[in-house]
Amino acid sequence: MGWPFWAAPFIFIPMVMVFPLLALFLTANSSPQHPPQKRFDEIAKQAEVARIADRVDEAIVLYSEGLRLRPSWSDGWWLLGSLLYDQDRFPEAKEAFKRFVATTPKPGPAYAFLALCEYETREYDKSLQHFQAWGRKGSSGTGELIDVAGFHWALLLTQEGRFPEALYLLAAKAQKVGRSPALVEAMGLASLRMTNLPEDYPSEKRELVWLAGEAAFYSAVGQHDREEECAAKLLMHYSQEPNVHYFRGTLFGFQKERAEAAREYQEELKLSPQHVPAMVELALVQIDDFKPAEAAPLAGRAVALDPKNYRAHYALGRALFETDRFQESSDHLETAKQLAPGSAPIRFALAKAYKALGRSKEAERESSAFLSLRGKEEISAPPQGKNALPEQPGPPK
Repeated sequence: MGWPFWAAPFIFIPMVMVFPLLALFLTANSSPQHPPQKRFDEIAKQAEVARIADRVDEAIVLYSEGLRLRPSWSDGWWLLGSLLYDQDRFPEAKEAFKRFVATTPKPGPAYAFLALCEYETREYDKSLQHFQAWGRKGSSGTGELIDVAGFHWALLLTQEGRFPEALYLLAAKAQKVGRSPALVEAMGLASLRMTNLPEDYPSEKRELVWLAGEAAFYSAVGQHDREEECAAKLLMHYSQEPNVHYFRGTLFGFQKERAEAAREYQEELKLSPQHVPAMVELALVQIDDFKPAEAAPLAGRAVALDPKNYRAHYALGRALFETDRFQESSDHLETAKQLAPGSAPIRFALAKAYKALGRSKEAERESSAFLSLRGKEEISAPPQGKNALPEQPGPPK
């Protein structure tokens, strides 16, 4: 009698072989000798030991393996990124810091490290965005990180054409750490409004940039004799170069020497008739000298040339206020506020305009904003904004 076709295979497998095959199957499908959690914990400990012992290459391998097992390990991404950054392996460090930012609720200093990596890989737009994210989060980190990140942030602000903001950061660094060739060069580029990084401007401009940087540095640290010496040399040798007179005017402005500042702004406008910053600063000097009728057309021209220049709208708003054109004044001051909401002087001027228009509640709101912002302007407020704080001790009455 024949066996059914479905039973035939079992005829050829002796029973003594069934149990070894079954045991092999169960072994292959059982839990590994080292469960994932145990293996991860061992690797994390080994990585920590290697890092503390300064066995950097070994630590990098171990952290990478741990992160392969557990991609959500935030501390691992931070430590791996830090090790790679210290080895100047910026493309790899950048990716690690990106993952850290994505896996932790408080990225903090990681934004600065990420921005520094992107600076080194020449991704300047992304780098600037991450420096700004770092600033919004409070610019946290060690003193060394704050110095290095602030300096590179300033370089990118200069490249972006945001010169007052760059000088604000560089002046703070000058006051904190003192003079260095790199800092002087960076201050020179920003002072002369040159949208260059230190490595990419013409070599024939070196002395020009250096003299401007020296003057800016000594101004920032309050060594005015040295400032005057460098500024005089700058004018003697480079009076026909763009922005030299404008820069000299700003130095006079910081010293409250309004007549000398006005003269330099006028000289700049002779060389560059459409130089908006010179128009704006000259208009503000004229307002302070009780010449608002002269200031208004100049500030109006600046607004026409650069409608998104908040300082031009601020100057025009102030000039119009002083000529009793309160509604027009408030219109331009409101525009200035939209462009630079963190500027205390704008809020002060707007409060005065609202008060003159009988808009008491709005005047009170702007007065309160002025008091809360005074001396605490964000990075969007340039050094000139701080120096332009009104002399009155409090809000308008």
